[in-house]
Amino acid sequence: MIYVGIDVAKLNHCASFVDSDGVILVEPFEFQNDHSGFQTLLKHLTSFSQDDLLIGMESTAHYAENLTCFLYTRGFHICIINPIQTSVLRKGKIRKTKTDSEDTYLISKALKMEEYRLFTEQDYNSLQLKNLCRFRQKLMKARTKVKIQLVTYVDLLFPELQYFFKSGIHGKACYELLKTQPNPDRIAKMHLTRLTNLLSKSSHGHFKQSHAVQLKELASHSVGIKNDTLSLQIFQSIQQIEMYTEQLADVENSIREVMNRMDSVIKTIPGIGALNGAMILGEIGDISRFEKPCQLLAYAGLDPSVYQSGNFKAARTRMSKRGSKLLRYALINAAWQITLVNRTFKDYYDLKISQGRRHYGALGHVAHKLVRVIHKMLTNNVAFHLA
Repeated sequence: MIYVGIDVAKLNHCASFVDSDGVILVEPFEFQNDHSGFQTLLKHLTSFSQDDLLIGMESTAHYAENLTCFLYTRGFHICIINPIQTSVLRKGKIRKTKTDSEDTYLISKALKMEEYRLFTEQDYNSLQLKNLCRFRQKLMKARTKVKIQLVTYVDLLFPELQYFFKSGIHGKACYELLKTQPNPDRIAKMHLTRLTNLLSKSSHGHFKQSHAVQLKELASHSVGIKNDTLSLQIFQSIQQIEMYTEQLADVENSIREVMNRMDSVIKTIPGIGALNGAMILGEIGDISRFEKPCQLLAYAGLDPSVYQSGNFKAARTRMSKRGSKLLRYALINAAWQITLVNRTFKDYYDLKISQGRRHYGALGHVAHKLVRVIHKMLTNNVAFHLA
């Protein structure tokens, strides 16, 4: 077996080739994180039999992802190593050195000493899900921020509008109105037929002529600030919200495509759809990383915190919230959804409520139970069968 240790960095990577006896076959060499650099590495790799090569890299945020995907799609055997492993090996050396060249040897040594796990298609798909789901969360936060700003602008320009749209201003009818006439004076001067048609079409017939008359009355007596700059801010805020909504739809379609390709057993859990399941799978990655459900709970930050001082030890504490925020959100959401459709989980939720737990405290206990089910399902690749 030939071990290829690659020390990953942002701009330049470093690699070396060592055989099973520790003989250096290729001295450490640098290659850039671009097409020419990857071709340089590929040239060295193709000089050996692909079946004899095992490539190791440390898990270094996103810096190794493009190289990992590049090599995996070309059929190479890849192993992602925890940096703690190489750190322990480094401390075992008498002389304290830390160079890119030395790190490549340490990675190769870690491959020989530890039980490694190859990067698989499931890892490839999970990586895609993780990136897509985290990007989706960023888009949702950005859209929410703009929505809050829009409410502020409308409150200044046309505060009476909130009384007309009972369900809130974030609806298609309101957006179409404000994009057409983002000013109460212009709305008051609109022809009644035109305003009626605009409201009726955008609301699928919900608003009638009587509503248009009511809206014109509100607009004509509005106490809002007469400011064209606010109209511009409202118009562009709506454009941003619609842009984010279109982008979210595209991202969610991509997530569903990956989930269909994976065909994971997690979709058999009642209440867990493609999006929620994608967040869970993307954050978990390889389930074999977690030997016990309690480790998965800790990774999600759902494990209870510990408070002890002297002879006192708290019997009830809050969850630690130290792990993956997105995974914790997805599991709590999944816990709530499953209580709505599954009697076993609903009874457990009701039990915790009867014991004095609040809603989210009870959901935290349901999530503990759900994590044990998910861990067993993914480990054994079995479908959900709990009554």
